[in-house]
Amino acid sequence: MLKAVILIGGPQKGTRFRPLSLDIPKPLFPIAGLPLIQHHIAACAELEECKEILIIGSYTTTLMTQFVSDMQKEYHIIVRYLQEFTPLGTGGGLYHFRDQIRAGNPTAFFLLNGDVCADFPLAELYSFHEERPQALVTIMGTEATRQQSVHYGCMVHDTNTKAVTHYVEKPNSYVSTLINCGVYVCSLNVFHTMAEAFQRKQDSFYSNGQSNPGYMSWEQDVIAPLAGTNKLYALQVRNWWSQVKTAGSAIYANRHYLELRSREEPSPCKVLQHVFVHPSAVVDSTAVIGPNVSIGAGVTVKAGVRIKESIVLNNATIHEHALVMYSVVGQEASVGEWSRVEGTPSDPDPNKPFAKMDNKPLFNSDGRLNPSITILGAGVIVPAETILLNSIVLPHKHLTRSFKHEIIL
Repeated sequence: MLKAVILIGGPQKGTRFRPLSLDIPKPLFPIAGLPLIQHHIAACAELEECKEILIIGSYTTTLMTQFVSDMQKEYHIIVRYLQEFTPLGTGGGLYHFRDQIRAGNPTAFFLLNGDVCADFPLAELYSFHEERPQALVTIMGTEATRQQSVHYGCMVHDTNTKAVTHYVEKPNSYVSTLINCGVYVCSLNVFHTMAEAFQRKQDSFYSNGQSNPGYMSWEQDVIAPLAGTNKLYALQVRNWWSQVKTAGSAIYANRHYLELRSREEPSPCKVLQHVFVHPSAVVDSTAVIGPNVSIGAGVTVKAGVRIKESIVLNNATIHEHALVMYSVVGQEASVGEWSRVEGTPSDPDPNKPFAKMDNKPLFNSDGRLNPSITILGAGVIVPAETILLNSIVLPHKHLTRSFKHEIIL
């Protein structure tokens, strides 16, 4: 029997995802028509041996209850949400709920970061882990460019045994192009290692006066010390993988998830490949949608509209002949007729093998807004014949003119 644990953090995290996370918790933000962590749950539920999925985070239980109930009904698997009442870090939450993870004596458990998107090869990862009985943790790894690797956990591993000999989280200088994907298989004995790390934290709490003795980093306090002990292994995969740190990375992930789950369905309008339209959305037959568009529940798309490379959230309205490209349109937002809402894609460099998303900050060194996708917060109203280019509009704004390269507060 196997279990899975999904770490989702809390509302104080994911600040780069604002303003989208102001209305929807980031783990529940819809990508390709499904909440972000539903893709994780679907991958875990495909494994017959996986009997329970635990979601750990510091969002309030009320925000997660309905989602957890829906997941249990849809996938016929036990799904539970465990709330941290104070942020405990990626390792602290795991250690705090160790009894719930160990209950039923699973052979091993998967550990998945909630902000990664991938074609999760969980069966392959588990088989690899099982072949190495001495392994406490097996990491799913992937190749990155030399320049980008320093923004991730970097690993050096033995090419024959696949044992990780060196691990550094976000190093200051180049270590390796093999990076940590935030997807693991762990043996239950890892909790003995965590207990030792926790004890070290307790000791330093009283000597150094640290603020939270229960706070523990999985990567720095557990994974890094395991490197070089023949208990930490890495499986390098070629499957698609990306993080979702910014709204731009959500558009990129949306494209890939739509492609992975593509299926031909009758459509009310002209559709270019890889589009998700919720059954309750009303789309005019003269609209042209795609490629790579997700349209949520209750959305209205009127005559002559053109949408590409975008996510339109629930109950939004796109009026006649409007154009929406490389944008996220918030819940209950309205785009007026003949308006143009357009952003700039922030995809990885197609000319560099293994390139990942850059996840640039909002502002560049000159203090100007970096070109990015356009975001309309919930309830934003864009009037007719307006141009909105590379801009971010906070929720419930009624625009009166065109904007470009601005944040509208």
